[in-house]
Amino acid sequence: MHQPLSLFHKWIQENNELVNKWKVGSQQLSVDHYLHMYFISLLSFPQCPCPAGIAPIADHTQLELTVVYNAGVCLIAQSQFLEAESLLTKATERILQMTGDGPFASDPPVFWKTALKSVGNTALNRCVMHLLCLQWAIWLATCKLQTIQELQLLSVFETLSSGVWDEEGSAPRTKSSDIALPVMDQRRLIELLQICTFIAQGAERLSEGRSSEALSGLQSASSLPAPRTLISYTHLLSGSCLAHMSRPQMALQCYRMALETDSQCVCALYQSMLIYRQLGNTQAEIQALRLLHSTLMLPAAKEPSPAGVHLLPSSLLLQSQSLSSLLSVPSALSVLHSLALKCVLHERVAEGVEYYLDLLAALHSEDQHGVHAAGPPLPKLPELYLQAGAALLMARRPADCMALCDEVITTTLELLPGKVVLKEPEECEAETRALCEEVEDGVGMLLWVGAAYLLQGHCHTHLRDWKQAVTTYTRCFNLLVKVRFKKRGDADMMSMQGTDLCILQRLKGLSLAGRGISFTQTDQLREALRDLQLSIQAFPGGTGAGLWCGEVLWRLGRKQEAVACWERTWSFTPHFSELSLAVYLQEPQSGPLLDSTELRRRIEELSPI
Repeated sequence: MHQPLSLFHKWIQENNELVNKWKVGSQQLSVDHYLHMYFISLLSFPQCPCPAGIAPIADHTQLELTVVYNAGVCLIAQSQFLEAESLLTKATERILQMTGDGPFASDPPVFWKTALKSVGNTALNRCVMHLLCLQWAIWLATCKLQTIQELQLLSVFETLSSGVWDEEGSAPRTKSSDIALPVMDQRRLIELLQICTFIAQGAERLSEGRSSEALSGLQSASSLPAPRTLISYTHLLSGSCLAHMSRPQMALQCYRMALETDSQCVCALYQSMLIYRQLGNTQAEIQALRLLHSTLMLPAAKEPSPAGVHLLPSSLLLQSQSLSSLLSVPSALSVLHSLALKCVLHERVAEGVEYYLDLLAALHSEDQHGVHAAGPPLPKLPELYLQAGAALLMARRPADCMALCDEVITTTLELLPGKVVLKEPEECEAETRALCEEVEDGVGMLLWVGAAYLLQGHCHTHLRDWKQAVTTYTRCFNLLVKVRFKKRGDADMMSMQGTDLCILQRLKGLSLAGRGISFTQTDQLREALRDLQLSIQAFPGGTGAGLWCGEVLWRLGRKQEAVACWERTWSFTPHFSELSLAVYLQEPQSGPLLDSTELRRRIEELSPI
């Protein structure tokens, strides 16, 4: 005759049905089910302190704690950490009441040490350790690494859990219907917590400058059983430690191991690129940028997690700011921009042009892949147009360059203010922030349009259309003189205003130089000399202006002045690298150029030794 199930077995059956339905994907786990079961247990299986020498009802308690464990997992998975912590504390206090211990310590490390000592080697030891695992997960997710360190959880579970698992393995098998199933395998949870703790601690120590200490822990963690993504993180952070310890080659080896472990570890590609940049290996840097961009454009592939682990993903447990900053990678568009600019600046202009065109096409498309990712923001669109235009001119495509410059001019020209006054920083700070931002925006737009006219002037020079070149350079200069700099006393303008004033003077110098060189091609030497001298005055150190000024003086018969001008130009030491300038602010490499070797030969013939 069929006998009705006891309440105890009904409870097991209900728990297992929930777990099994979730595992086959037919039902979402709901913490409410488990909390309901837990509160029922408080009424159905009341526990009282046991007299000395008499064991508590272990089966009922283990069942109750399994339900608490499942409810705790669900709460943590939903980031309800306070609720989960409260549930775990109450359940553990209930166990301590059973064993006659009390009062309960308010300090969490002391409380959990007391709980472990209280259950000792009893059958409840395993259940309490499972609850402590969940408390560990909460501390890890809320970045309380100091508490984890104080309890020495890594070493505790390394020594104690092995005994618990051995006891489980040697225990006689019982029917599955007699055992309450966990929603997440406890052994898997411990493995996950161990490697995530090593990673979080390593990132924290690295950010504190304790690279050697961080490296030791991370190298130990790399051999732990864990998903490939987490193992790759240990290699990645080991590489970052070695980079901070000035061991770039060893860091590159760690980044390579990270990529071999997880081919989509984009952080390792990014950090490798930074190492190559630091070492000055431009070709390797370009290759790393290309691979990084290709990888960022791939759809993210999810690694299959061991059964149950995806309830508590590693991303939930690894939320420290230190780790996030170490794992941050620029957007795909930002990487593409870096790749384009790097190619243009290092004699791979044709590649750079194609990357710039791809970048502009992506920005105008609906799919701006990863544009909001971490990292430095992209330059504004007019700036990108000017960079791409300069690259097209370098690639001997003046018509395309002029088309991009026209786009900048037509979209910006009508927005330009009639006059702009640049003030000293102290004076600007005294005014409202909104007014300062308005002035900065006006200056920025004016400089963009000025740079667009400058590039178009270079294009006409390249096409040897000297009349149109003079007209365009004049437009550029006339626009730039709308900017006035307001200063007091003998303050140095360059140091006072910084970037905007530097760009302004550079644009003035290049536009005057371009117009002066164009005048030389139509034999208007006096006009050419005036502009070239003004160019040198506006921005000393311009090679083109200096050499052509000497050439005009030579043609005018003032050969000694010409020689002095050439010598000053060759001996001038700039305070910055030409490569540090925006690409459209560099001196043009097309159009009429003078050969320094020929000029030196003239000097020798004029004054033979």
